[in-house]
Amino acid sequence: MSQSSAARQGLGLAAWLLASFVAAAVGGLASINAAGFYGQLLQPAWAPPAWLFGPVWSVLFVLMGTSAWLVWRRKGFSGAGTALKLYLAQLVANALWSWLFFAWHQGGLALAGIALLWLLIAGTIAAFWRHHQAAALLLLPYLAWVSFAAALNYSLWQMNPAVLG
Repeated sequence: MSQSSAARQGLGLAAWLLASFVAAAVGGLASINAAGFYGQLLQPAWAPPAWLFGPVWSVLFVLMGTSAWLVWRRKGFSGAGTALKLYLAQLVANALWSWLFFAWHQGGLALAGIALLWLLIAGTIAAFWRHHQAAALLLLPYLAWVSFAAALNYSLWQMNPAVLG
C-alpha cells in the first residue's frame, strides 16, 4: 500500500469514527442528566447500573465506525452508497432516541424510535453483508444491545407512566 493510500485509509477510518462519535455526542447532549434520571425510575430487576451504559456505548460506537469504514474502504460511496446511507440514517435514529427518552421523557415515542433504530440496524447489517461480511458481523453486538435496550425502554415506560407518559 502506498503512503498516499495508507493516509487516505487512515483519514477514512478517522472520518467514520468521527461520524459515529458525533452521533454519540448529539445523543449525549440529551443524556447529560441521564444517570440521575435513570436512577429515579422504577426499574426491573434485570436493569443494568447507570455506569455500564457509557463503556458499552463507547465500544459499540468504535465497532460501528470501523464497520462503516470497512465497507467504504472496499466499495466506496459509489459501490455501497445505499448501505452507507442506511448506516448514516441509523446514526440519526440512534441520537434521536436519547432525546426522546432522556430529554423529552417520552417513553412511547422512544420505544417507536428504538424500533425504527432496530430496523435500520438490521437493514444496515443486511446491506453491509453484501459488501463486507466482517463489517456486518461487527454490527451484531450493536443490534443485540439495542434489542436489550428496547426491552428495557418498554419495561421502564410501563413501570413509570407518570414520568415517561
